This record gives sequence, C-alpha cells and structure tokens, in this order.
Amino acid sequence: MTAQARTRHIGLTQWATRRTLPRAPNAWVLLLALPIALPVLVVLGALTEPTGEVWRHLSQTLLADYIAHSLWLLVGVAGGVLLLGLPTAWLTARHVFPGQRFFSWALLLPMAMPAYILAYTYTGLLDFAGPVQSTLREITGWKYGDYAFPDVRSLGGAILMLSLVLYPYVYLLARAAFAEQSASHDEIARLAGLNARQRFLRVGLPMARPAIVAGLMLALMETLADYGTVQYFGVPVFTTGIFRTWFGLGDLTAAAQLSGLLTLFVLALLLIERRSRRHARYHHGAPAQAQAPTRLRGPHAALATTVCLLPLLLGFLLPTLQLAYWAADSLPVLMSSDFLKLAANTFFVAGAAAGVILLLALLIAFLRRLDPRPANLLITDLAQLGYAVPGTVIAVGVLIPLGFIDNRIDAFLRAQFGVSSGLLLSGTLVALIFAYAVRFLSLSLSSVEAGLSRVRPSMLDAARALGQRPGPAFLRVHLPIIRGSLLTAALLTFVEVLKELPATLILRPFNFNTLAVRAYEMANDERLADAALPALTIVLIALLPVILLSRAIGRPRH
Repeated sequence: MTAQARTRHIGLTQWATRRTLPRAPNAWVLLLALPIALPVLVVLGALTEPTGEVWRHLSQTLLADYIAHSLWLLVGVAGGVLLLGLPTAWLTARHVFPGQRFFSWALLLPMAMPAYILAYTYTGLLDFAGPVQSTLREITGWKYGDYAFPDVRSLGGAILMLSLVLYPYVYLLARAAFAEQSASHDEIARLAGLNARQRFLRVGLPMARPAIVAGLMLALMETLADYGTVQYFGVPVFTTGIFRTWFGLGDLTAAAQLSGLLTLFVLALLLIERRSRRHARYHHGAPAQAQAPTRLRGPHAALATTVCLLPLLLGFLLPTLQLAYWAADSLPVLMSSDFLKLAANTFFVAGAAAGVILLLALLIAFLRRLDPRPANLLITDLAQLGYAVPGTVIAVGVLIPLGFIDNRIDAFLRAQFGVSSGLLLSGTLVALIFAYAVRFLSLSLSSVEAGLSRVRPSMLDAARALGQRPGPAFLRVHLPIIRGSLLTAALLTFVEVLKELPATLILRPFNFNTLAVRAYEMANDERLADAALPALTIVLIALLPVILLSRAIGRPRH
C-alpha cells in the first residue's frame, strides 16, 4: 500500500469512527441548555418519589375529578376551536365576500386577549347585576327566580372562553394550508360531481389535516396551561389542583407529583402532534397553480360575513369595548403612583426576561448551527419542552432545585460562620426570570432559528476563509441579517411574559405585583371594574405582535 493510500485509509477510518461512535454534547450547550431543561426533568422525576398521605388523599378524593374535568375541557376546547377556526379559515382562504380581506387578518385579534381577562369580562357582562340580565329584566319585568340564565362560571363557560381566544391557532395554520392547495385538486373534485360542502369535507380538510392537527395541539396545550380562567370559574383541573395542594395543603412533593402527571398529558399531546407531521407530504406547500377564490353573492355572502364576524365580535370587540367602558371610570388611577409602579414592575420584569431569553436563544441557536451533533440537538430539544408545560408546573420545577440550593447554602453558612443567608434565589426576581426562560425559550429560539435559516453556510465559510473566528464572524455576518428575527423574538417573548399569570403569581417576590397579578387580584375580589384598567393595558400591549402577524398574512399572496 502506497503512503498516499495508507493516509487515505487512516483518514477514512477516523471519519467512520467519528460517524459511528456517539459524541458527548458540547460543554457550552450543557451549560446553557441543561439548567433550562432541569425544572421539567425535576417535575417528571417527582413521579418516582414515594407517595405521602396528601397524595393518597388526592388519589382517593380529587384526582379523578382533576383528570375528568381536564379531559372534558380538552374535548370541549378541541370542538370549539375547530368549529370556530375551520369554517373561517376556509371562507377567507377560498372565497370572496364582503369584508373578506378585513376578516383574513382581523380574525387573529382574539390572540391578544388572555383567556382569564375574557373570563372576567364576560362574568361582569352576564352575571345577575350585569348589563345583559339587567336589560332582560327591564324589558320583561321578570324578577329574581322568574327565569333561568346560563351560568358562565362553569365548565361550559371555561370551554367557551378558551375556545374564543385559542381558535386563531387553528385558523392561522388551516388558512395557510387551504390557500396553498392546488387548483387541480378542486377541479378534479368538481369533475367528480362533488358540491362545495363535499369538496370541503372530502378534499380540503384531508389535505390540510397536518396543519389542522398542529394548530389544534397548540390550542390544547394552552388549554392545559391555563390557570386564571379555570380558577376563576371554579373548575377543578390539574393547574388549580397543583395550586391548592401546594398552598392549601402545604405539600410541595404532592404538588410536584400532580405536576408530573400533567406533564405526561402534555408530552402525550406533543407525541400526537409529532406523529401527525409524518403525513405532511399530503399537504402541498407549493402548488403549480393556486386555487382561484370563489365569489359569494346574496344570502351565501351574508352568511359568510356573519360566520366570520361572530368569533371576532365575541372574542375581541365586545370584551374590549366593555373593558374600555369600565376603565374610563378609572382613568384618574392611570397617573397614580400605585399604577405607575405596577406598570414599571411589569415592564421591567418583562424587558429583563425578554433580554435574557433572547441572549440564551441566540447562543443556543448559534451552537446548534455550529455543532449540530445529535447530543447537542437532544439537550437543546429538552430545553424547549418548557413552552409546552403550564406555568404552574414550571413554578414547581423551579422552586424545588432553587430551594434545595438555598437550603444548602444556608446550612453551610450556619455551620461554618453562624449566620443565615436567607433566600438568595427562590422568592426573588432571579427565580421568576429563570421560570420565564424555561417557559418561553422555545418561542424565542424558533424565531431566531427561522432567521438563521436564511443565512447560507457559505457566508460563514467565506468569513472563516478571510481569517475570522466563528464568534466575530457570527457578529459581523449573522447578526445584521437576522436583526428582524431578533426583534420579533424579543417582542413575542416580552408580550408572553406580560400575560403570564400562574408562574408570576407563585414566584414573584413579596410585595411585587404586575399588571396580570393585579387584574387577577381585583377580579378575585369581585372588583371587576377595578380590574379593567390593568387588563385593558395587557390587551393593548399584546396587540403589537398580533398586528404584525396580521399585516404579514394580510399582504397579497403571489
């Protein structure tokens, strides 16, 4: 064997060894991503802990109710978001009718309305002293007990509130799928003698199934993550059970075990969604000829306008107007020192969390791109599980390790120096921002990676050929190109932190309130008018990313 052949043989052997033997994850990846994944892993690990008296009490009395109500909530919200999202997506994507261009983007506006704020608003509208029942009694002359009125504070009311704010997940993805379907499929269906309803059920829906399932899974995961709505309506589900077990029964271990069980529910939904994406080949993202929209006239056009107007009216316009009416009486409070401090706390913690999360996402995305070995991808995928896990569960998973660290430091200082350190991590803004990072890293990371996908590897190779190291090359090549994606990621994270209720409620420092917490406290005290101003502020700020998204899909398609 010649020297050249021997060298080539050794090189191929080394390459094959590198390809076959698993490589450990990058140390920087472990340092950045593993702490973010730790709370979810801690919660899952709690399922292996020995069960105590509180857990046995829960399993014999309340656990069945938590499971049953959570399942009924999932089934009801699934039906609601499909009922609201699919017809509106089909109408705006494949038809022309009065208001179609407006509805195509305006139907996303309920995304800016947190479900718990919608619950407060409709309770004020529909309760006995509210304007709806008061007007009904004035018109009919009825008195209390003369008529039956649906109770909004019920499982059905929670299903309705969540459906009204979560249907845009299904609408957004289904509309994109319907709009991109090829005209040839519709033409074949017409030649087969199918009418409009049959074409929708037998052609349009099956082809858009992966997108519909993906939107549905997002809505269901948000349903499991909700705390404010179900707590206010008194619906016993996992999130309310975790809170009661922790603060009512004083058992963090049992609360962690409930959290682990809820996390298994969420992981099951994620597996279903991943499995459904295997069939994405049935959805054609780049048709040769786009389907020309069908113009509706007369009663059909009026029906289409009504179908699209109802979810927008009930999910955004009506509650926003009611909040504005209530908040008008609280305008003097707007410039008060208490409200200004509340707003400053909210903007500070949301801005700090958005900055930390964006930095983490940027570093992790760069490491994934620079060194995409399977171990690195696995660790960073684990770090993204937090977005699918409810904030209540994240709070449990954060406090267990941080409390352990605080106790160890305190015990060491007491033994060695006779002083107590107190709470250095848990009960501080550090714990709160850490929880936000666990919860929303995936949201920011997906936006950053979407921006990085537009940067061709050849650009970085050219920078390296010019003598630039990976770090400076990333700063000079990647960052200017992905600047828009970074801004989007920061804005989305800022607004999600602004709306987050359960994690903030549990982990906030003593005497530290945010707009979401103040709205929750006022509503729980039945001071709905006083809750209107912080609630309306949250909605108006949350409109920013929704408007950006609405403008993006409202542009003409080519």
